[in-house]
Amino acid sequence: MLATTDFAQRYRAPWWLPGGNAQTVWAALSARRHFGPAPRWQRSRWTTPDGDFIDVDTAQHASVPGAPLLVLFHGLEGSSASQYALAFADFAASRGLGLAVPHFRGCSGELNLAPRAYHSGDFHEIDWVLKRFAAEHPGRPLLAAGVSLGGNALLRWAGEMGASAAQTVHAVAAICSPLDLAAGGHAIGRGFNRLVYTRLFLSTMVPKALKKLEQHPGLFDRDALLRARDLYAFDNLFTAPLHGFRDTDDYWARASAKPVLRDIRIPALALNARNDPFVPAASLPTLAEAGAHVTLWQPAQGGHVGFPVSSGTLGLPGHVRAMPQAVGHWLLQALPARAACGVTPQCGDASGPS
Repeated sequence: MLATTDFAQRYRAPWWLPGGNAQTVWAALSARRHFGPAPRWQRSRWTTPDGDFIDVDTAQHASVPGAPLLVLFHGLEGSSASQYALAFADFAASRGLGLAVPHFRGCSGELNLAPRAYHSGDFHEIDWVLKRFAAEHPGRPLLAAGVSLGGNALLRWAGEMGASAAQTVHAVAAICSPLDLAAGGHAIGRGFNRLVYTRLFLSTMVPKALKKLEQHPGLFDRDALLRARDLYAFDNLFTAPLHGFRDTDDYWARASAKPVLRDIRIPALALNARNDPFVPAASLPTLAEAGAHVTLWQPAQGGHVGFPVSSGTLGLPGHVRAMPQAVGHWLLQALPARAACGVTPQCGDASGPS
């Protein structure tokens, strides 16, 4: 497994997984997620300020009293069952850290109540969730990471909050996030991406939207939604109008985190593979666009939330624990020394199982 400081420079995908699509699909479907026991979750239901609810899953492993708590925001149609959530839970267990996965509305297996769902720039929801965690765990260092959609929303929150974000969390990280939503949205709507990934997302998003219409008749045009064949059309009919945006173009422009990266005033990491099928390399932020508080990791390989690593004598099978370990250690290193170290025997050790 790669050391934290070397991850962006040294990461190479297994030879038998050439290309971003192979690295994405294999990591999601077949990779080993954890070295220890399978994570166990305890679910809590939180009532939102508008009378709706979200479900929060907390990993049930032993943690050191007062150890940092890592809050992980999942990606589009993700959950605590996603491969990256299991891998992050395994990392947290190995270091005695707490880990919680708040589900965006409608993603925990039960449809939410309000005439809204979730979206890529939902920083108001991020703000409420993080502040509740901070209030429930006073004095405990709070870290946050977001995957894909969740990472864009998290960095959008950090940019919107500016210096005041430090009152809630110590550091944040975004993993494979489409920080330029228009570039990512158009990329996933073309060619192989449209045939595979777009169909996969719509296969769950459309039925949820139709159930939402049953809850709230007249919310949108049912027949038009059934004709949607890409995320642009879906967002135009459902996501944008339900969340206060004029249309898809307005939503993608106003919800993107890239324009506010320079406003971030806490340690922030943006990890993006340059062969990510969903996020064109040309759209990734430059050092000048990121600003002084944002660290950019942009390895050549990894796919979308993939970053598989070979194991075994022949390099087979492999696992996806390298990325959570590298990101987790980067977050820990952003803490004051007393908060980061002393909580586990492995504190500061960026090595691990390979």
